[in-house]
Amino acid sequence: MIIREILGHCLKHRLIQCRCLAAGLLMVGTLAMGSALAAKPAGAATMTEQQETEMPVDHQAWQRLLNAYLVEGEAGAPNLFNYAALSANEADRDALELYITGLEGTSVSKLSRNEQFAFWANLYNATTVRVILDHYPVRTIRDIGISPGLFSKGPWGAKLVTVEGKKLSLDDIEHVILRAGWQDPRVHYAVNCASIGCPDLPTKPFAGKTLEADLDAAARAYINAPRGVTAGKNGLTLSKIYDWYSEDFGGSSRDLLNHLSQYADEELGAALASSPRIRSYAYDWSLNEAPSKR
Repeated sequence: MIIREILGHCLKHRLIQCRCLAAGLLMVGTLAMGSALAAKPAGAATMTEQQETEMPVDHQAWQRLLNAYLVEGEAGAPNLFNYAALSANEADRDALELYITGLEGTSVSKLSRNEQFAFWANLYNATTVRVILDHYPVRTIRDIGISPGLFSKGPWGAKLVTVEGKKLSLDDIEHVILRAGWQDPRVHYAVNCASIGCPDLPTKPFAGKTLEADLDAAARAYINAPRGVTAGKNGLTLSKIYDWYSEDFGGSSRDLLNHLSQYADEELGAALASSPRIRSYAYDWSLNEAPSKR
């Protein structure tokens, strides 16, 4: 089922740059990553199981960078990141590199389930910021054409990190590890693709002990923002994420609306109930860049 969903994703999303996740599909069968990436196999994952003896990963360096360069949006506006300022700060660029290098040296297979999820989500987001900086300035992440494949777009297929001896791309982390390993639709609210239309880059790192609350908060923030769901007289305009990954949200319009209603505020909930027709999907690939202060 997961392999079929990934193949469908390749046809619908980002054109062919996933390379149909050929490397990722091989990983499903050959990486022994059921143990290396998750304490339990796909389908058995729950985000409430903890190994109390397990020490959490230190994400303080990532928190300091978020404090310095992330600009929190107001009233449903997206969080923005000051790539220009970080690009110009050599010490903080080094701090980001050291943070990612530290994560690469982590024995992730020894972490509890919640700590594993937090680890992968934070690694994905920090690596995305790094790849933007490595090619800055750019208008959109899709202009960073480093993925293998003649018709590939964006950086998602390039092997950018190595964890427990395995070279991994952003696609591998998102689709093979998080989506396949957890089978939780809230994965989509945890990973940020450096775009205005994407769920927010969070103001704090994910942490195992607060994971459930953090994922629910991320879902509420996106669903109740115009880039997630907009209710109009003629129906709903939804983020293209809900089209690209429809299987993750149940596969039907009814399942999707039930998911949205679960996190909708009172006003949006009423709109979903009174006008549930999905009219269109939209997505803004513009870079989530904060204006530089002059």
